[in-house]
Amino acid sequence: MKPRLVILSRGPELYSTKRLYEEAEKTGWDVKILDPLSLTIVVDSDGGKIFNRGWPVECEAVIPRIGYSITRRGVAIVRQFEREGTVVLNKSAGIIQSRDKLLACQLMSDSNIPVPITAHVGSWKDTARAVSRVGGTPCVIKSTEGTHGYGVFLAKSDQQARQLVYQMLERNMRPLVQEYIKESHGQDVRVLVVGGKVVASMKRSANGSEFRSNFHLGGSVQKIDINEEQKKIACLAASAMGLDLAGVDMLISSRGPLILEVNSSPGLEGIESSTGVNIAGEVANYLNLLYQDMIFDRDEADNLETVSRKNQETDAY
Repeated sequence: MKPRLVILSRGPELYSTKRLYEEAEKTGWDVKILDPLSLTIVVDSDGGKIFNRGWPVECEAVIPRIGYSITRRGVAIVRQFEREGTVVLNKSAGIIQSRDKLLACQLMSDSNIPVPITAHVGSWKDTARAVSRVGGTPCVIKSTEGTHGYGVFLAKSDQQARQLVYQMLERNMRPLVQEYIKESHGQDVRVLVVGGKVVASMKRSANGSEFRSNFHLGGSVQKIDINEEQKKIACLAASAMGLDLAGVDMLISSRGPLILEVNSSPGLEGIESSTGVNIAGEVANYLNLLYQDMIFDRDEADNLETVSRKNQETDAY
């Protein structure tokens, strides 16, 4: 019987979801796409179970494609799969850590991974001090949570920075003030890391006067070769977040590469089209390795239990 894979996604028609489905099927998986919001968790004395329309979800592996808007609900589903011993790519802790930009900066700083100077602001009155600490204006104002470049602004004056921080606080958002890297204006590098290895990288350039380079905001992409130092830092960033699959966003500054963000559900369309790399295939191959390791570990545990039982029987005799 084929091993069963569940892709957790609210958009079965999305490019990344479809590509992961196709490549996983090619490598021998029986694949289903399930909307995480349609699933029910039942916790009992046996540990619990996940149900879809009243039927238990049985699978050997899960690939979460959890959007920002459903992080809390999606992570709860992922955590339950982990409790059942399912192979999960990426795990719940990694998703949570990468989603909180302040926590991500703290974790990367702890691992000596270079990041732009970042300040968390608790009150709009502290904005001026925060701006000073990150090198003055222009500076970047962003929410601790967000995706595709939304909630990220370039403040060109102290007054504009205060206004942006005030507006975020009014909306119960947690604002960050971040150093502006002038030499990388409108450009960054997206690095795809799978299983601790860099499999592809591309340069993203903003459209027109836009300073955010995100593909979803109309930015252009092109293949780029990165050096060994940049590869090492990208892999360290993915590891610091606890992610097997990660899209690492890197700024190239005058003082070297700086990690801007680590994405736990990176889009595949832009980077596959620009580099020609079959990234979905790389993910499927790595998933197979994790599954084989799981089978090996279970067999080893069974063998040890059998040997132990025979020894006990011999001693009893």
